[in-house]
Amino acid sequence: MGVLRGWLWRAALVIVATPLVLGLVYNIVPPVSTLMLARWATGQTVSRTWVPLEGISQNLVRAVLASEDARFCSHFGVDMVELQGVIDDSDGLDAPRGASTITMQLAKNLFLWNGRSYIRKGLEFPLALYLNAVMSKHRQLEIYLNIAEWGPNGEFGAEAAAQRAFGRGAGQLSPRQAALLAVTLPNPYRRNAAKPGPGLNRLAGNLLARLPREGPELTACL
Repeated sequence: MGVLRGWLWRAALVIVATPLVLGLVYNIVPPVSTLMLARWATGQTVSRTWVPLEGISQNLVRAVLASEDARFCSHFGVDMVELQGVIDDSDGLDAPRGASTITMQLAKNLFLWNGRSYIRKGLEFPLALYLNAVMSKHRQLEIYLNIAEWGPNGEFGAEAAAQRAFGRGAGQLSPRQAALLAVTLPNPYRRNAAKPGPGLNRLAGNLLARLPREGPELTACL
């Protein structure tokens, strides 16, 4: 029994230490996401070409920030303003939905799994706080834009997304192309920036209309 308990403690230590160590390592090493690892493990294809943040169109950077996390530069990994709004709207009954910052999505993509659950959301919070403490906002966004799932056939990252949708690099996207890619992120399996329907065109148009009002604070920390 004592041996089993010892192994359980060691396993728990490894589980806790792994994201803490990787959070530091990923400051210098291009990471992969848990979804990418899962696809490789099941023999599925993965398309991802790492591009530094400076090589990604500012149109896409601004569009993703405005669409996914407009207060990215001002929060500490968790957006308490957005979180409080979700709690107020749902009376606390549906808190795992919404209020997910780019840092929280990064924590999920690097260390956790897809799906809505209180357990996963509870793990996202401390991991996001940790990543924000050990990783610059510049690096957080750079990693996010390079590991986000952006297509139904294993397309990950901005370069694969831009090539799939428009046949051009991530650094060459027009404002409208960037907006279309940004609004596909919530559901890349059903939304196709290459062939946008009326709903996707409307979402992209609304995002483009919002961008001038967001101001320079969107990218102030980059």
